Amino acid sequence: MAHYDLSIIGSGSGNSLITPFWDDKRVVLADKGSGSTEAFGGTCLNVGCIPTKMFVRPAALARGPVEAARLNVTQATTDVDFPAMRDRIFSRIDAISAGGRHYRAVEQEFVDLVSEKVTLTGDFSQPPFAFVSDSGVHAEADQMVIAAGSRPALPQVPGIHLPGVHTSDSIMRIEARPEKLLIIGGGYIACEFAGVFSAFGTEVIQVNRSRGLMTAMDADISAAFTAEAHNNWTVHLERAVTNISEQDGGLRVELVTSDGSVERHDVDTVLVAIGRTPNTDLIGAREAGLDVHPDGRLAVDACQRVLIQGEPVEGLYALGDISSPAMLKHVANQEARVVAHNLEHPDRIRPSRQEAIPAAIFSFPEMAQVGLTETQAAEAIGAEHLTTKIQNYGDTAYGWAMEDGEGIFKVIADRRSGQILGAHVMGYQASNLIQPIIQAMSFGQDAYTTARGQYWIHPALMEVTENALLGLEVPIPEDAPL
Repeated sequence: MAHYDLSIIGSGSGNSLITPFWDDKRVVLADKGSGSTEAFGGTCLNVGCIPTKMFVRPAALARGPVEAARLNVTQATTDVDFPAMRDRIFSRIDAISAGGRHYRAVEQEFVDLVSEKVTLTGDFSQPPFAFVSDSGVHAEADQMVIAAGSRPALPQVPGIHLPGVHTSDSIMRIEARPEKLLIIGGGYIACEFAGVFSAFGTEVIQVNRSRGLMTAMDADISAAFTAEAHNNWTVHLERAVTNISEQDGGLRVELVTSDGSVERHDVDTVLVAIGRTPNTDLIGAREAGLDVHPDGRLAVDACQRVLIQGEPVEGLYALGDISSPAMLKHVANQEARVVAHNLEHPDRIRPSRQEAIPAAIFSFPEMAQVGLTETQAAEAIGAEHLTTKIQNYGDTAYGWAMEDGEGIFKVIADRRSGQILGAHVMGYQASNLIQPIIQAMSFGQDAYTTARGQYWIHPALMEVTENALLGLEVPIPEDAPL
């Protein structure tokens, strides 16, 4: 069995742990690949954040004529060359992935790359920590980081593995744009792909078990987005998929409604996007004695150390989707920076930051959120202590210029102190407009100081954020800026 100073499982954010500190040491990096390929570099690069946004941008351009028509300009989207778009996107993605693999496997002599699935083995209560690969490669290390990520969840439905049924791992590489696509799910992955393919001219049918879409977000945003989705593609709520079968060269999807009736839809392609599952089962985490949450995540302490029977194991860390409830790349990157520090300085380890974690959903319209929803805030401090403001994009100068009729910015604060508790946005550039709120929450600025303590460019769209803050009923601090 080969012995190493550091073992890493996963080549996403875990790949960034190999800093110059390890140049004179031995490191083993194990990765089975992302999605249905042996791609190196993790979910974000290969099947997640980056390629999806490379589809989102042309989708926004394809929708251009709709916005132009509101502004007395006539435009037309005459063609969407999906195969060319796909090839352009993945020629860049695949080259980066291959380059990363080559660098680790060939150019760095102190790194050994195991390009296959591995399983934890041996005693994990103390170092060394070991794994064995599917082909029988054994490795042990003084310190280990588990960053094995997550994968798309699949429902137990007959026909789920038929050709033409895809997940986010494979849908972006299909040969041609579907004429008719049924999407199962109502969360951020389902809604992003619904926005993309509907913009490209595909007839999209989105099916969700819940009464709305994006129900994990603030109720006002969920309701507003659900209404907009109904305007932009077909949405069927309170329905469950019971069967998928082949039919006349395509697929027939059977649904059961809340009243028990059955519906059938004949489509070209099905996208399953009901969430993601941490890969703890694939590496044998439970069998190794590691603590696992009911949802499948590895349990870690504030410093990202893996827990066994509630106690942290020194030198054993986890990060990213396999342990984080957020499942966001920017969270995984921050956790990786913390873990890198803790590996290199075990005498002064530091916790990861879990406050004011933002997220964006690049559907149509775009959405973003940070902090608590109104319901969560009411449960935390009492509804009587809350102040909220919903600012319409269309009530600002740039909103007028856009003739915007759907964008909203909601902010929530403690009316006693002005502490900002959360913000929730739906509309153009939501992911950018929310950033001042993220900064204020991260550095402890109250709502009034955030609004009045800086200049806001007039008449930029960012005045939506400013006006939302100014609409809160909060105390004005002494010597507050005017």
